[in-house]
Amino acid sequence: MSEDLVHKADEAAAHAYAPYSEYRVGAVVRTTDGREFAGVNVENAAYPLGICAEKSAIVAAAAAGYRPGDLVQPLPAAAGYRPGDLAAIGINASPCGGCRQWLYEWRIAEVSFRRRDGAIATYTAAELLPDTWDLPE
Repeated sequence: MSEDLVHKADEAAAHAYAPYSEYRVGAVVRTTDGREFAGVNVENAAYPLGICAEKSAIVAAAAAGYRPGDLVQPLPAAAGYRPGDLAAIGINASPCGGCRQWLYEWRIAEVSFRRRDGAIATYTAAELLPDTWDLPE
């Protein structure tokens, strides 16, 4: 469980830009090589144009060159598959549906977040979004 990432997400949330809802969300993603990238929600007066904390953390990692893997449950490299570069993410709130799709597509194996009651839950991205949609091959 990435409880430490959830605590770091709590700290990151203080930097969120949420003038409309005042609901501050932070996320911290950890790469397989140990680097960490924080993200926060950033609101916009046109609500759909805002960005979630999970997405901004993933975007920061992508900007640094990290990429998603091929499968949620990686197969051996000899089979032609590779695990993703993002190993875990901690969020100070349950991820929305759109973010669950991002987490799934980035093949993040460990997603930890703070539940409404304060407890920390940990799932795989696939568990958070069963029967997800994938591009047809």
